[in-house]
Amino acid sequence: MNIPAEIIKIYKKFEEAGFEIYLVGGCVRNLLLKKHVKDWDMATNATPEDMLKLFPNAFYDNQFGTVGIPLKDFRIADTPEHPGVVETTTYRTEHGYIDRRHPQKVSWGKTIEEDLSRRDFTINAIALKIENGTTSDKIIDPFDGSSDLKKKIIKAVGDPKKRFKEDALRLMRAIRFAAQLSFTIDEQTWIEITKDASLIKEISSERVRDELLKIIGSNFPYEGIILLRNSTLLDHIMPELIEGIDVSQVRPGRHHTTDVFTHNLLSLKFCPSDDPIVRFATLLHDVGKPKVATTDKNGFVIFHNHEIAGAQITREICDRLKFSKKDREKIVNLIRWHMFTVDEKITDAAVRRFIRRVGVENVKDMMDLRIGDRLGGGTQTAESWRLKLFKKRVEEQLAPLPFSVNDLAIDGNDIMKILNIKPGPRVGELLQKLFEEVDEDLSKNKKEYLTKRIQELK
Repeated sequence: MNIPAEIIKIYKKFEEAGFEIYLVGGCVRNLLLKKHVKDWDMATNATPEDMLKLFPNAFYDNQFGTVGIPLKDFRIADTPEHPGVVETTTYRTEHGYIDRRHPQKVSWGKTIEEDLSRRDFTINAIALKIENGTTSDKIIDPFDGSSDLKKKIIKAVGDPKKRFKEDALRLMRAIRFAAQLSFTIDEQTWIEITKDASLIKEISSERVRDELLKIIGSNFPYEGIILLRNSTLLDHIMPELIEGIDVSQVRPGRHHTTDVFTHNLLSLKFCPSDDPIVRFATLLHDVGKPKVATTDKNGFVIFHNHEIAGAQITREICDRLKFSKKDREKIVNLIRWHMFTVDEKITDAAVRRFIRRVGVENVKDMMDLRIGDRLGGGTQTAESWRLKLFKKRVEEQLAPLPFSVNDLAIDGNDIMKILNIKPGPRVGELLQKLFEEVDEDLSKNKKEYLTKRIQELK
């Protein structure tokens, strides 16, 4: 089963102490699918107090019986920064979900079957008992999740009419698993998702955001968003995106043949980046079009300044979904400046301004968004010859780093000395004027020339 030795070592320690212990959840699912396992979870009849005696370095700080057992020699995600923790939970039953997310009462269970019955989907309700470290290890599968894995089906455990009312986040989790695994959703499970879609409003923004990014970061993000749309979940999560439905973009001589909503989704589909933040920006890059849509004198639709409107709308979405400041600013910045020109006649100074606006660290991401935008608009080629030329010119300006105020042949101290003035806003204003002038012609970046210009500008 390709289970790491450190995991088996922890497992055996439970058995040697006389406790039942099973691998459960996503790790069993991925083992059966022969996929990489990121998180190793276990379930046991040992209480948290029992586990803390077995593992003195473990920690326990919640009411749901989950103990974190640190790993010393193995990193779950194969990265040094990962904390390396196995989450082990006491068998439990849950009752009285009062906030569509957390049970009001948790009781310790007696059997693994009882514990599996509280889980969300059949493919996650499978337990594995390690008997001899071979493929003859015992599978506990009371809901026939193994069969659903083979049939590639996402199916609720037990009665789907109850599962989503217990925990409304499962509405998005079903779609996330479908997008990650390229599975279909069981018919009755899907019916209940559509009926209970409005319950997602009762889930915290942070949880919704995390599931949304996992869908967007999956192997099938386009299909995931389509499922969110068809289930009406998207209406409650990002209604701004829905506004693009039936907003035509068709103009004579232009490649767009779809409405704004479809274009945004297709752009996501063809975006070459695997970064969910960049994909999210690509999905929303034209979200401002419905707000600014007007017609020209010939009656054809135009979207002047849609990137400005889109940046503001996206900022509001990011704030609502509690994105970090860093991620929010990157997403908004990519949308604000995605309409950059690639005309072969633009100057080197204009190329440098593009780099400064976007940020050196975001240049590649902007190019990926642009490629998604092109392909999502119906263009057959990822890059036009102008875009290829523009990328080459950007690379030339990036080696070395783009020209900045700090690269001027003089600084604020020189200005204060030449003009005999004290520190203040005037110094910064003069530096900015000099920078803008030199940026248009780098040959002017000489101390003699700049000294003369300071005296002229005073």
